Amino acid sequence: MQVTSNDILLVTGATGLVGSHVAERAVQRGWRVRALVRPNADVNLLCGLNVELAQGDLDQPDSLTSACDGVTIVIHCAARVGDWGPTNEYRRINVTGTQALLDAALAANTLKRWVQISSLGVYEGKDHYGTDEATAPSATGIDGYTLTKVESELLVCDYIRDRKLPAVVLRPGFIYGPRDRTVLPTLTERLRSGKFAFLGSPDKLMNNTYVGNLCEAIWLAIERDDIVGEVFNIRDPRAVTKREFIDTVCDAAGISKPTRIVPLPVAKFLAKAMETTWKLLGKKRAPLLNNARIKFLGMNLDYSIDKAVRELGYAPSTDFRDAMRLSVGRRTPPHDGL
Repeated sequence: MQVTSNDILLVTGATGLVGSHVAERAVQRGWRVRALVRPNADVNLLCGLNVELAQGDLDQPDSLTSACDGVTIVIHCAARVGDWGPTNEYRRINVTGTQALLDAALAANTLKRWVQISSLGVYEGKDHYGTDEATAPSATGIDGYTLTKVESELLVCDYIRDRKLPAVVLRPGFIYGPRDRTVLPTLTERLRSGKFAFLGSPDKLMNNTYVGNLCEAIWLAIERDDIVGEVFNIRDPRAVTKREFIDTVCDAAGISKPTRIVPLPVAKFLAKAMETTWKLLGKKRAPLLNNARIKFLGMNLDYSIDKAVRELGYAPSTDFRDAMRLSVGRRTPPHDGL
C-alpha cells in the first residue's frame, strides 16, 4: 500500500525501544502517527516528535476503541517482556491484550495493514543452524515471554485465515539500539564488574537485530501488498559470534574484554538448580542463570533471512559493528513497551 496523508499509523509500545524508533522514523517519513500510551507513561520523546497520543492499555479493552478510530495501519510492538515470572502475567498482555487490540482495529473498519512484531524466540530453545520459516514455532516455550509470543503470533495467523486480517508477521532476534533500557545496560554493567563469563563456546552465533534494520523491514511490510499473510525472520545482514558481540560492546564502552568460559553443561545444571530454588522461594527477580539466559548466551542462534531478502526485499543497511557503536552507553528511564 502507498501511505498517504489520509492514513493513520498506530504504534503500540511507542515508549519502548522498538516502538519509539518506529514512531520517530515514521514521522520523519511524513506519516501521521498515533501512539497508544499508558496514562502514566513518559511521553516526552513522543511529544517532541509531534506524535498524537492516545491513552489506553492492552489490559483495558474499552480503552482501545478510540485509539483505533480511523486507524489504517497498526504496528504492534507492545509486549510484556522479561525472562521470569508467572506465564499468566505475560499472557494477559501478550495474548489477551493483542486479541482486544485486533478486535478494536477490525471494528474500526478502516484497517489496511497490521504488522505483528513477533520474535525469533518462538522457535524451539536449542541450537539453530540456518532455521527458516518452514520450521513451526515451539508450543513449549522455555519461559512465559517466549511462550506467549508464540501464542500471540498464532492468534494473528488465525485472524489472517478466519477474518482476513491484512497482516504481516516479523520475527526479529535480539533487538538492540539507542534507547535500550534493559539488556545492553545490564550487560555493560556486568562486563564492567569483571564477573561476565561466556557460557560454552564463544564462537556460537547470535541473532542480533539492530532496531534501524528492523524498521526497514517494517516499512516493507507496510508498503508491499504481495506479502500479506506471510511470516519473515528478521536479523542483521551478518550474524555475529558471541565473542564478536561481547568484544564489540566492550570496545564501544571502553571495557576490558572477558575471557572466562563456563562449560555449557555446568551452566545448564546451575540454571536448573537456580530456577528450582527461586521458584520454591517465590522470588520475583530472575536468578543469575536461567534457561532464557542460557539460550541467549549459550546456544547457536543462526536463523535464515533468505525468505525476507527474496520475498520482502529486505536489504538491511547497517552492519552490526556500526550499529553497536550507536547503541552502547545510552540510558533512559524505564519503559512500558517492547
